Amino acid sequence: MSKQLSEETINEIAGHYAAIIRLLGEDITREGLVKTPVRAAKAMAFVTRGYRQDPDEIINGAIFSHEGSRMVIVKDIEFHSLCEHHILPFFGRISIGYIPQGKTIGLSKLARLVDFYARRLQVQERLTKQICDIVAEKLNAAGVIVTCTADHLCMKMRGVEKQLPSTTTTETTGLFSDSASLREEFFASLRH
Repeated sequence: MSKQLSEETINEIAGHYAAIIRLLGEDITREGLVKTPVRAAKAMAFVTRGYRQDPDEIINGAIFSHEGSRMVIVKDIEFHSLCEHHILPFFGRISIGYIPQGKTIGLSKLARLVDFYARRLQVQERLTKQICDIVAEKLNAAGVIVTCTADHLCMKMRGVEKQLPSTTTTETTGLFSDSASLREEFFASLRH
């Protein structure tokens, strides 16, 4: 589903990792580090695969006719991403609610769309909005709400080094933007 980076590109990225490791004062020829640049390059390719994916291929026709108009919710979709400011991980859970307007989507496709945007250099605020916008666009939903709660290693292992804070972001479209009661219904269902 995602295009692979070429071996040439992986080797070029590995060369940069080797240079960074040397600049940090390590011996790149040490037994434990000899293969690290290539492993790190392959890991970076994996965790940024969202750049090489196509949302229409992800959805792959899994949009279906639906007569109902009640809220659909998929909660606690776990994700992992990289903070674009420090290239350190942030991770957490995303919940998506939408009100169908003649169409629903295969539930696993929502999780795949989360990964499509999470698997790149990212900020949580944009991640939340991008997921909300693509669900609204692909389903022409009457309303979409997305909430994301995440822990950021850029806060936990550097800078202020605070271990307990998490960050929550929310985006809405359509009926969810207009109706406090719909938003409350969504958040109430997440508590159960």
